[in-house]
Amino acid sequence: MNLLKLVLGRGCQHRFAWPRIDSNGGHYQICLLCGTAYEYDWREMRRTDRLLPLAVPHGLRSSATPAS
Repeated sequence: MNLLKLVLGRGCQHRFAWPRIDSNGGHYQICLLCGTAYEYDWREMRRTDRLLPLAVPHGLRSSATPAS
């Protein structure tokens, strides 16, 4: 996304995909343009809060271990 658009307040126009279900049974939607994810309340049929990406500890980024 263009930094100038963010500074001027004209960010992504957000076009959302159909709600998805995560591994915990919660619903969320992802913007098709910028990839931002939002929680989705299925009963109210609306997006609620923005989801933050999961933080992965430095040592767990790759499950592959080098062969000795």
